[in-house]
Amino acid sequence: MTTDYDIRFAVDPASAAMMTTGELRENFLVDDLFASDRVNWTYTHYDRMAVGSAVPVAGPLALEAIKPTGTANFLDRRELIAVNIGGAGTINADGSAFDMAARDMAYVGMGTRAISFASADAANPAKFYLLSAPAHATHETRLIRIGEAKRLDLGARETCNERSIFQFIHAEGAKTCQLVVGMTTFAPGSVWNTMPAHVHDRRMEAYLYFDLPADAFVIHLMGEPDETRHIVMRNEQAVISPPWSIHAGAGTAGYTFIWAMAGDNVDYTDVEKVEMSALL
Repeated sequence: MTTDYDIRFAVDPASAAMMTTGELRENFLVDDLFASDRVNWTYTHYDRMAVGSAVPVAGPLALEAIKPTGTANFLDRRELIAVNIGGAGTINADGSAFDMAARDMAYVGMGTRAISFASADAANPAKFYLLSAPAHATHETRLIRIGEAKRLDLGARETCNERSIFQFIHAEGAKTCQLVVGMTTFAPGSVWNTMPAHVHDRRMEAYLYFDLPADAFVIHLMGEPDETRHIVMRNEQAVISPPWSIHAGAGTAGYTFIWAMAGDNVDYTDVEKVEMSALL
């Protein structure tokens, strides 16, 4: 087996408010994601979202079933999104090959059985960031290049949050059952993401922070608006954001992050905004 997994149970806001730094990290931080020649999963009890990775170096890596899904094949009742943050690579899905450059995304629909990941160059391997959630229908497996994503430019230099949001999944593009995924990049000098903050109680979210220098970090804010906590995030680490929690952050240097949601709908605008004065 080249697959590892762990399980994260859901935490209520009152319990999270009482956690130490170590307990917060144990429950919400996903580190050591990108291990060579391994497929790693963190299976969460937040909308049954699974957050994972695949780094093929010595050869292709197969997507294997894991016990928490309770199915013979990983995608028997699930859908999958893979975003490449490394060197050039390929995803093979039931005989169809999709060549992916850095920051390209592939959607693989429910019912696909034979999925594998490969790198074009072992010296510069692909790093596939994986996201999966339960599905109720089969949608088209397809490649979405970063240049094909829907781009939104938001924020301002004066508030240090001038940023570009790339929506891989949107109403006019690829169809999914519940996965919504995008990527955010920053203009030089901007470090604040997702401010003003918001919550969306009908969808959980996961963040992957990457493109961070080795000596830099992001302060990821979480918790209820009037009971905030923080987690220090390093390069290529992910964090689980419960539906009841805000999710925002600021870095000591520039970075990129991938955000992914799963839950009751795929409506980007279905959020409850939090006034800056309400954050404590």
